[in-house]
Amino acid sequence: MSTTPRVDYQTHPAQYRHWKLRFEGPVATLLADFDEAAGLRPGYKLKLNSYDLGVDIELNDAINRVRFEHPEVRTVVITSAREKVFCSGANIFMLGVSSHAWKVNFCKFTNETRNGLEDSSAHSGLKFLAAVNGACAGGGYELALACDEIILVDDRSSAVSLPEVPLLGVLPGTGGLTRVTDKRRVRHDLADLFCTSVEGVRGQKAKDWRLVDDIAKPAQFAAKVQERALQLAAASDRPADGQGVQLPPLQRQIEADALRYGHVTVEIDRARRTASFTVKSPTGPQPADIAGIAAEGAAWYPLQLARELEDAILEMRSNEPEIGTWLVRTQGDAAAVLALDATLLAHQKHWLVRETIGLLRRTFSRLDLSSRSLFALIEPGSCFAGSLLELALACDRSYQLMLPEDAAATPRIAVSQANFGLYPMVTAQSRLQRRFYGEQAALDAVHARMGEALDADAAFALGLVTSKPDDIDWADETRIAIEERVSMSPDALTGLEANLRFNGPENLFTRVFGRLTAWQNWIFQRPNAVGDKGALKVYGKGDKAAFDWNRV
Repeated sequence: MSTTPRVDYQTHPAQYRHWKLRFEGPVATLLADFDEAAGLRPGYKLKLNSYDLGVDIELNDAINRVRFEHPEVRTVVITSAREKVFCSGANIFMLGVSSHAWKVNFCKFTNETRNGLEDSSAHSGLKFLAAVNGACAGGGYELALACDEIILVDDRSSAVSLPEVPLLGVLPGTGGLTRVTDKRRVRHDLADLFCTSVEGVRGQKAKDWRLVDDIAKPAQFAAKVQERALQLAAASDRPADGQGVQLPPLQRQIEADALRYGHVTVEIDRARRTASFTVKSPTGPQPADIAGIAAEGAAWYPLQLARELEDAILEMRSNEPEIGTWLVRTQGDAAAVLALDATLLAHQKHWLVRETIGLLRRTFSRLDLSSRSLFALIEPGSCFAGSLLELALACDRSYQLMLPEDAAATPRIAVSQANFGLYPMVTAQSRLQRRFYGEQAALDAVHARMGEALDADAAFALGLVTSKPDDIDWADETRIAIEERVSMSPDALTGLEANLRFNGPENLFTRVFGRLTAWQNWIFQRPNAVGDKGALKVYGKGDKAAFDWNRV
C-alpha cells in the first residue's frame, strides 16, 4: 500500500473548504473562495485562489450535486468570491514539492473534471458561464475555457493568461492549449503571443482575440452575467419542476487489501500486484417507470453503481499506484442487466435517467483513461451483458471460458442496444466502433446477434473477446498472461495502452489526454522544469531559472 496519506474523493457541501454554492431559480453560482490553509498536503498555501487536488475534488462533487440534486438549474455561473482575483491556477508550490506521479495524476483528474462540464453541456443541457471578475491565470483560465462562455470584467487590470511556458518551463496541464485553438479558434500566431506572455490579455483585446466572449465594465458586470446566464438557461431543457435526488455518502468499507461497496468490490493481491474489480448485477425487482425510479432515488441500481465504480477507480488510481493490473469481473443475472438497459433506453430523455447515463458514461471513460492494464475475465456466474459488457469492451484483453462439456455452466455475454452509442468514449465513438474501427460489416454482424447469450465460441467468432480457453487451459493461460503483463515496464505499458485504446479520429478530448498529456508528462521530468535550477523549482525564491539550451 502507498505510504502517502490516503486521498478520499468523497465529500459534501457541508465539508467544503474552497467552494460556495448558491441557487437562484435556474441559475446556480459556484463561488471560488479557496482556503489558503486547507491544502490537501502540507508544504504550501493556496494563495490567490490557487488550487490543488482537494479543490478539484470539491468542484467535482459540487457539479454532481447540481446535476442530480438541482434539476431546476440550467446554468452554472463559476466566479470568484475574492476581490480582483478569479483563480491563479494550480498552486505552483504544490507542484514544486509534489512527485512526478502526483503531478500527472492531479492533471488527469482536473482534466476529467473540466471535460465533465463540456460533457454535461453537450448531453444534459446544463450550461456553464465563467464570470471572470479578476486575474485569471493558468489553470484558472483553463477552468473558464471549459465553460460554454466567458465574460471578463473590463477593469483595466483583470486579464486572462496561460503563463506556464515563460514562467514555469512547463505547459498548461488541463487542456489550455487545445481549447484555445480547437474550441475558441484563436488564430495560431495570436495564440503563440498569448501563451508566451506572463501578463496575459485584458479588455477589448481579449474579446477581439476570441479569448473571451464578452467584456463588461465593473458597474455593469453583475447585470451582464445574470442576463447571459438566464439566456443560456432559456435554451436548456432541464426541468424547472424536477424533483432532485439527494446524493448521500456512499456506504463502503475500506480495508487493507479491499474496497467493498454495495455493487462493487475490489480485492487487492499485493504479491501479484493485481486488483480484482467485481461488479454485481441488479437483484430483485427493478423499477421500469419514472415513478419507480424516482422512488428509488440514489439507491436506483445504475446510479448507485456509477457512484461506487467511479469512487473505486479514483481510490485505486491515487492510493494504489503499484497495483498496475486490474482484473475486471462481473457477477449475477445477465437478464437483469438487459432489462435495466431496456429501462434506460426507454426513458433516456427523462432528466434523471439522462444524468444517470451521463455519470455511467463518464465513469466508463475514467476506466478507459486509467493508466492500468485492464483484463476482463468472463467466468461462470458472469453477467457481461449490455451496459456491463462495456466493462469488458473497455479492457485491453478479454478471456472467456469455454466449457464444451457443460453448456449450462458455460459463461455467456450479450450485446444490447446500449453498446451501440449510449456510452461513447472521449473519441465520440462507441467501444464497439473503436474495437472494429467503425467497419460496418463487423458492427452489423454483432448487431444481428443482439440480445443473444453468446458462448465463447460465438463471441470469439464475432471478435468480441480476445481468447476462449477451455477448462483445461483456463487457469494456466490466464495466469501466464497476467504474470507476463505484471512483469513489464509500467511506463511502456502506459504508453502502449493509451495508443491502442484511442485509435480512430482525433478530437479536442483525445488531443488533451493524448498529445498534450504526453508532452506535459515528459516536460515535468526535464531539468529545465524540475531540476535544481529549473523554472518550477526556483519560482518564488528570487532566483533565475538556468536552462539547458539544447533543443531535444
